[in-house]
Amino acid sequence: MTELNNLRNFSIIAHIDHGKSTLADRLIQFCGGLTQREMKEQVLDSMQLERERGITIKAQTVRLNYKSEDGNNFVLNLMDTPGHVDFAYEVSRSLAACEGSILIVDSTQGVEAQTLANAYQAINNNHEIIPVLNKIDLPSSEPTRIKNQIEEILGIDSQDAALISAKTGEGIKELLDKIVNHLPPPSGYKDKPLKCILVDSWYDSYLGVVVLVRVIDGELKKNQKIRFMAAGVTHTIDRVGIFSPKPEEVASLGPGEIGFINSGIKNVSDCKVGDTITDDRNPTLKPFPGFKPSQPVVFCGMFPVDSDDYEHFRDSMVKLALNDSSFSYEPEVSPALGYGFRCGFLGLLHLEIIRDRLEIEFNLELVTTAPSVVYKINMKDGRIIDLHNPTDMPDPVKINNIEEPWIKATIIVPDEYLGTVLELCTSKRGVQNNLSYVGSRAMIEYKLPLNEVVFDFYDRLKSITRGYASFDYELAGYKVNDLVKVSVMINGDPVDALSLIAHRDRSQSRGRALCERLKDLIPRQQFKVAIQAAIGGKIIARETVASFRKDVTQKLYGGDVTRKNKLLDKQKKGKKRMRQFGKVDIPQNAFLNALKMSDN
Repeated sequence: MTELNNLRNFSIIAHIDHGKSTLADRLIQFCGGLTQREMKEQVLDSMQLERERGITIKAQTVRLNYKSEDGNNFVLNLMDTPGHVDFAYEVSRSLAACEGSILIVDSTQGVEAQTLANAYQAINNNHEIIPVLNKIDLPSSEPTRIKNQIEEILGIDSQDAALISAKTGEGIKELLDKIVNHLPPPSGYKDKPLKCILVDSWYDSYLGVVVLVRVIDGELKKNQKIRFMAAGVTHTIDRVGIFSPKPEEVASLGPGEIGFINSGIKNVSDCKVGDTITDDRNPTLKPFPGFKPSQPVVFCGMFPVDSDDYEHFRDSMVKLALNDSSFSYEPEVSPALGYGFRCGFLGLLHLEIIRDRLEIEFNLELVTTAPSVVYKINMKDGRIIDLHNPTDMPDPVKINNIEEPWIKATIIVPDEYLGTVLELCTSKRGVQNNLSYVGSRAMIEYKLPLNEVVFDFYDRLKSITRGYASFDYELAGYKVNDLVKVSVMINGDPVDALSLIAHRDRSQSRGRALCERLKDLIPRQQFKVAIQAAIGGKIIARETVASFRKDVTQKLYGGDVTRKNKLLDKQKKGKKRMRQFGKVDIPQNAFLNALKMSDN
């Protein structure tokens, strides 16, 4: 067990691609967590998807030993966090388990939108913050300008900020000295009843459920009988360990320490993130308040391609939800797609990651319906209904009004792209709140409808600014608007999975764009396929997928024209009959790709 004064718990926070995982690599290397042979780039990004996409999805913990110049041995619990706005819940949980934060700012790019959001989260958790300027080895690095920028925007004293290069390892020793000298040790009492926070959990096919805990008071030992206070269940600990970054068994965990436990938990529902773990015989009186539950903002339906896979799909969802508590799901039945789940996510990237993880880690083939946000429908009889799925929209005659969610967006963009960004926000029905300058860059605050942002806003923002704009948002309540349901019919049959809700002024252009997109995505058949968009009984857009045509007159070598017409009429009748009974299969990728479209 480590002395409290020699213990430091801290998170690494930053905007996307500012070097969090690379800094974690250098700290592990410097402290000897792994040998040179075991080291690889982004060692904490262990998930296959993280390595493929080059992003951090899950916050990871590692325990390192550091000997300072005065001979003191320190134990450092480091948490590497994600940078994308869709994984902000991972960041908030990691910050709750620590006392300090290392705020990394790219010394070539400066403060970005997520730097701002993560810094405010750390301040709200009463963290001691160490500002760090990374990438000082690059020729375009401007440490003095960026230090002033941090002070102007964040109000954090940064004249003494650590200057490092996480790639080359320059400045790492000085940063470690800053960590042990400036960050506070955790507080806690060994002789008090056991009190731990459940920070994270995941499913291991050999060990069952593995639980990551932060001990506040007391001691956690092997063979101890513990109680999960919110779930109200008891378990006996089989193994106590730490990540260094390899899992290592230890005798016990004391106050302030972060580690994992195995206790043969079979029921995934026993492990609620934010739950308090205590000793069954000598429980703590006051549980930890827990984490504020995440609010899903994007919803979509997920269905297995083969209906026989439903049981496996359900088990996979349970195991995945254990590892990602910001994702919610409930059973759903669709007339077209069968049994599946209605799932809630924190954004479109989060949706793609969950879908890919289900396909890669659990070997599932899935159909994903069009993403939608939650609308509040005020009925004429006084009821208020939450609408997750456009298919479930009540009869418009019974509706008083529809409210849609709005967000407060912060965009930081170089001055030369300001005009195009303002144009994009206005085209998305945005309302400007504020516009200020930070050096040569503009910081814009806009109120935007979430429905307009959720599909292609981020992609378009990046393309019109050549990737230089950064974007962060938070929910800003609901607002009444003139919204309608746009249905899609293929060959006269309505397709639930493609119906969407749009503003009445945009519904026609949205329906037309959707039909045009589907025309390219639906394969040609032996008969013509009509693709229509409708509001109620009124058709607002139509496209036709041309049929394959066989040249039935090829074998004719002359004679009367009636011979040719007779064969063409016969073909026409066959096509008409085929169209009556023909079934159009829509490829899986059409569902998500059809909605990733531009309104222009």
